Amino acid sequence: MTSHFDNAPREPIRFAYWVPNVSGGLVISKIPQRTGWDAEYNRKLAQIAEEAGFDYGLTQIRFTAGYGAEYQHESVAFSHALLAATTRLKVIAALLPGPWHPTLAAKQIATISQLTEGRIAVNIVSGWFSGEFRAIGEPWLDHDERYRRSEEFIRSLRGIWTQDNFTFRGDFYRYSDYTLKPKPAQPLPEIFQGGSSRAARDMAARVSDWYFTNGGTPETIRAQVDDIRAKSAETGNHPRIGVNAFVIARDSEAEARAVLQEIIDHADPDAVKAFGHEVKNAGKASPEGEGNWAKSSFEDLVQYNDGFKTNLIGTPDQIAERILALKDAGADLALLAFLHFQEDVAYFGAHVIPRVRALEAARDRRAEAA
Repeated sequence: MTSHFDNAPREPIRFAYWVPNVSGGLVISKIPQRTGWDAEYNRKLAQIAEEAGFDYGLTQIRFTAGYGAEYQHESVAFSHALLAATTRLKVIAALLPGPWHPTLAAKQIATISQLTEGRIAVNIVSGWFSGEFRAIGEPWLDHDERYRRSEEFIRSLRGIWTQDNFTFRGDFYRYSDYTLKPKPAQPLPEIFQGGSSRAARDMAARVSDWYFTNGGTPETIRAQVDDIRAKSAETGNHPRIGVNAFVIARDSEAEARAVLQEIIDHADPDAVKAFGHEVKNAGKASPEGEGNWAKSSFEDLVQYNDGFKTNLIGTPDQIAERILALKDAGADLALLAFLHFQEDVAYFGAHVIPRVRALEAARDRRAEAA
């Protein structure tokens, strides 16, 4: 089976970072962190990331405290603040169907797109934390129903953004001759999503521009990529792939490994176990009985999205080589978290991204020569 992936030239791998608009950083650990969740810290971080060569920042959506995240800024408003502080960086705003209706989301994002010359994107989060939905009085749907709703949400967004007199008849959303003006700037905002269940991957193959997977080895990433490519060949939609990773880049591998061990040694065991219980229950609720975190150990769960599994831990040379291996497995983007975001993002931009670009250029030269 072939698809457009097989013959298209590979673009340079892109880089995104998790925006820490939620307190506690990106690890469930009491290790001291110099990462801040406030607006001032994040505006400066966005500028550092832009200068370092990052393409995207991804804001998080949380409505309730938990797992060390006592404070949470709302994602869309926070994304706009970061866009106002930068000139090139794209910001991906997380949206949660249920609390958001596509009508409001379409108008919010279209306006921000107009104000920022198209630098806004969205990440549609289908939801895994039932307690959060109960706390805010939102119905908690069955696993596959949540993905059916998310797919209708995406189809509604695209219809509103591209059509006048948009009409749609779904099980969750309905429109009759609805016209939004102004529409977003061109090109349209990119639509990201995550999940590893059958329903999540099938939805990505049908409607999403990007598919985020949890952290993993090149072999596990390749298996997911191959699956989505096979499905995409049937649908004609070809989502690109983003891989989650937690980066610890230091001058020596021993130093980087020591930092990882310190994060795990300071883990909050009650919070990690509670998080593991929730996410594994969410996976068991899928028809196949397995979700993103099904094979995650206690140590893996200390980083929310299995970022340690990707193994971007070591020297800049080691990390650059591993990023190329992820690209070879089919990844188009690395979604990265750090311990001390401002310092670590700057270090990554100075020492890792140039090595990745040099490796990509050398590979391109070899391919041309061959």
